[in-house]
Amino acid sequence: MKFRAHETFAIRKGWLHKGLRNVEQTPDVFVSKENNPMDILGIGANMVKSMRYWLQATGLTEEPNSGKRVQAFTPIGEIIYKNDPYFEETGSLWLVHHGLATNINNATAWYLFFNEFQMQEFSEDDYYKFLRKYITMQEDEPMPSARAVSEDFKCIINTYCDNKQYKKTEVDPENNMECPLTELGLISYVTTTQGGRIFRKSAPKIDNLPELIVMYAILKQVGTDKEVKISQLQNSIYSVGKVFLLDTLSLLQILYRLEARGYVKVVRTAGLDVIQILTDIAPEECVTLYYEELNEN
Repeated sequence: MKFRAHETFAIRKGWLHKGLRNVEQTPDVFVSKENNPMDILGIGANMVKSMRYWLQATGLTEEPNSGKRVQAFTPIGEIIYKNDPYFEETGSLWLVHHGLATNINNATAWYLFFNEFQMQEFSEDDYYKFLRKYITMQEDEPMPSARAVSEDFKCIINTYCDNKQYKKTEVDPENNMECPLTELGLISYVTTTQGGRIFRKSAPKIDNLPELIVMYAILKQVGTDKEVKISQLQNSIYSVGKVFLLDTLSLLQILYRLEARGYVKVVRTAGLDVIQILTDIAPEECVTLYYEELNEN
């Protein structure tokens, strides 16, 4: 598990493109001794560390565990960079989010927030109590510091909460550069009568969640299985219901759209609530098809 590896910076607009472009040109850009990464990337030392972290945490790049720590594109990173290098499409942002929310090793706080933390309305203290209880139940996992938990929580909020008033009051003005994932609108907040803040997980508008991106997530979840319970798609860890904050009705609407396109069959008779996978394509092929359809329109 990894906490507070982002150096307190949420992903900034332009960072993912800049990072991938430089990795493509110079795979050792973040560790080069010949060329100062700060000069090449045009950002400070802590931001260099943060950018390097986010590329891996989102699943766009990977580094070897030993030897020279050069970066290379993952398959999904390569597809996105080829088709949408500036991350302008909503589907690209959902893929980045999916990479974060399913990365228990490098983006532990994001994984826990979307997969294990059950509260829909919550405060920072609620999240802190949850995380300490969760870590206590894990064998051989050191407890992160209160500072690390707090900074992870604030970074999660700044990643998704599209509210400029909140950011102006809570974030250093020098760091007030919006994360592109705020466009997904997955977190909002309300001000209490006492002047505090309660945050809320917000379900997305399904018209802004491309079916082929959901199909990608389903195939990543089920692996080689050809039949899966709808309840598993709703409630299991790494599921589309958890990761994309889909309620049952929204999930069913998307599944029926996928059924109309011939990718799945929804079976809700004879006591069964399952979907049958009717396609043999790989998850990454769904992403390629998504971009191909965009180019056709």
